[in-house]
Amino acid sequence: MTQVREISSSLVQARSHNGSLVQNIELTPWDLRLISHGPIQKGLLFHRPKAKHTYIQHLKDSLSSTLDLFFPLAGRLAVAEHVDSTVSVSISCNNAGALFVHAVAENVTLSDILDPVYVPRIVTSFFPLNGSKNYEGTSKPVLAVQVTDLVDGIFIGCTMNHSVADGSSFWHFFNSWAEISRGLNGASKLPALERWFPEGIKHPIRFPFTELPQRSDDIIPQPPPDRVFHFTRENIAQLKAKANAEVSNSSNKISSLQALLTHVWRSVISSQRFDPKEDVSFLLTIGARSRISHPPLAENYFGNCSHVGKITMKARELLEEGLGNAALELNKMVALHTEEKLKGLYESWIKSPEFLRFSGFKSNSLGISSSPRFDIYGNDFGWGKPVAGRSGAANKANYGKITVFAGAEEGSVDIELCLPFQILETMSNDPHFTAFASI
Repeated sequence: MTQVREISSSLVQARSHNGSLVQNIELTPWDLRLISHGPIQKGLLFHRPKAKHTYIQHLKDSLSSTLDLFFPLAGRLAVAEHVDSTVSVSISCNNAGALFVHAVAENVTLSDILDPVYVPRIVTSFFPLNGSKNYEGTSKPVLAVQVTDLVDGIFIGCTMNHSVADGSSFWHFFNSWAEISRGLNGASKLPALERWFPEGIKHPIRFPFTELPQRSDDIIPQPPPDRVFHFTRENIAQLKAKANAEVSNSSNKISSLQALLTHVWRSVISSQRFDPKEDVSFLLTIGARSRISHPPLAENYFGNCSHVGKITMKARELLEEGLGNAALELNKMVALHTEEKLKGLYESWIKSPEFLRFSGFKSNSLGISSSPRFDIYGNDFGWGKPVAGRSGAANKANYGKITVFAGAEEGSVDIELCLPFQILETMSNDPHFTAFASI
C-alpha cells in the first residue's frame, strides 16, 4: 500500500514581522466554544507545476509574505490564569511560525484520487497535524501546510486552528496566498484582525477551564468513508423550484442551498430506516457577518463569526410531508437568527460556557460544514486552477457530516458525505436522490 513519505518539515515565519508587532488578540465566545474541537482541514488538488524543482521554495516564500497580512496564523494560543480560578485565551502574535511540510505519495496519480467512487483513505494523509485539538495551539502551530507530490499533480492541504478562524477566514487566507503566489503585490482583500466584542462586554473573556483530557467519548476511531456527489446548477434550480412550489402559500422564499441541503438530509434519513416517530436533527452553521450592524462587522472579519443552528423533526414528518415542508423549517430557523438573537447567544455563552464536543452528537444528527460561496477554483498559485477540493479527517464522526464545496462549473455544488458505507450505498441506489445528483 502506498504511503505518504515526508521529505522535509520547517517553520515559516511572517517575512516582515519584528518585535514591535508582537501583540495578543483576545478570543471571543464564537472562538472559545471550539477550543476542544478539531481544526479546519481543507485542501486542493492541482496539476503538477512546470517549475518542478523550484515551486516548493516559491510556496514557502509566498506563504511568508501572506503571513505578513495574516500574522495571527504565525502565532500560538496563550492561556492566562486568573486569581478567581478562571482562565482567558488569546492569540499570541509572536511569529513562532506556521508549519510547512513537503511530502510525496509515490506512484499516486490524479486519477487515483479522482476516479474511485469513494475518496481514497490516503487523502487524509495529505493533511498535517492529524488528530490535533484546537487547545493544543499553545504548543502546536495554529496553521500547518502540507504540499504532497503526486506523479502528475500536487495536493496543498491546510490545517488551521478552528479557534483562530472559521471557514470564511480560512478561504480568505487561502485565496490571498494564491494571489501573492501568482505575483500580485499583496492581497486584494485585507483581513480585519480586530475581534468583535459588543458594547458592555468585558474582555478578555474569563471562564472556568482545566486541561482537557481525551475523554473516551471524544476519541474518534477512523471516520466512515467519504463519497462526493455532484449537483449541477440546473438540478439545484429544479430542487429550489420544487421546494417553493410545495409551500407556495408561504411568504418565505426557500433558497437554492436550503433546498439542496434538505434534499440530501431527507435521503440520508430515508436510507437509515428510522422509526417514523423518532426525532432527527439537522445542524447548520449560520454566518453572522452580514447579520450584525451595531457595531457592524467587517466583511473580511478574521476569526469565528457564526452560530450553529438546529432543527429537529420527526422522521415521518421529514420524509412524508415533502421537500418543501422540511426546507421551509430550515428557512425559518435561519431567519430566526437576527442580530438580537445572535448577540443574546453570544452573551449567554459568557454566563454559561459550553464547548462543542463530538459526544454531544448522536446518530440521528447530521451536521454541515463549509459553503459553496467559498472561492475554491479561483485559487491559482501560478500554474492553473485546482482540479478538485477535498477535506481531511478532522471533525468527522459516525453521526454524519456534510462538507459543501463549490463545483468546478459555475453554480454547481459538490457534496462530500462522510457516512457509514451502507448508507452511502443505499443513497446511490435511491432514484429520488439520484434524480438530482451525479454519482
